[in-house]
Amino acid sequence: MKKYLAEFLGTFFLVFAGCGAIMINQITGGSIGHVGIALTFGLVVLVMIYSVGEVSGAHFNPAVTLGFCAARRMSIKEGLPYIVSQCLGAILASVLLRIVIPQSATLGATLPVGGLLPSLILEFFMTTLLMFVILSVSTGAKEKGITAGIAIGGTVALEALFGGPISGASMNPARSLGPALVSGNLESVWIYLLIPVLGAGFAVFLCRCTQAEGCCSPS
Repeated sequence: MKKYLAEFLGTFFLVFAGCGAIMINQITGGSIGHVGIALTFGLVVLVMIYSVGEVSGAHFNPAVTLGFCAARRMSIKEGLPYIVSQCLGAILASVLLRIVIPQSATLGATLPVGGLLPSLILEFFMTTLLMFVILSVSTGAKEKGITAGIAIGGTVALEALFGGPISGASMNPARSLGPALVSGNLESVWIYLLIPVLGAGFAVFLCRCTQAEGCCSPS
């Protein structure tokens, strides 16, 4: 249960801080800015990896958990409770943000601002990059160690910097599901539920092609 609580808390704070930054930026006329929002997402991932990485592996993302399953670093039976915990954390964070900042209509939901096809392409390859980095710096199904937090948090911030204005830079089904459900912005949520999972799967394929044999096997 400690692992599931860790995943719940990590995803909760990811959505609470990241989507909260988007919402505050909206209602204050841009006081945080796009760079600030990207850094918020990257930093909250970094600090939560250092906080609970040793407990659960610090996935905070159903696509990452499924990627670890595809890489045979954890079983589907182990992964499903992770995904449930992540989604519940994201939903609760969105409910709390609705109470704290009711002025925001979207609750920081990810929307394909730059069009459907560009968003599909960006989400696919950004998740591929994120999962590839995670597989490269993790041990087994755990993101831990000094380099993991910096590499993964830096990747999230980097992708939010260049992809955020077009697709919202989700790379995370739970991060998109919570705000979409609570705000009622469900029209495009399928993009952010499906495409990151496909991107994570492609990263596993790339890992098998480029990394050592143990990259995609239990360790």
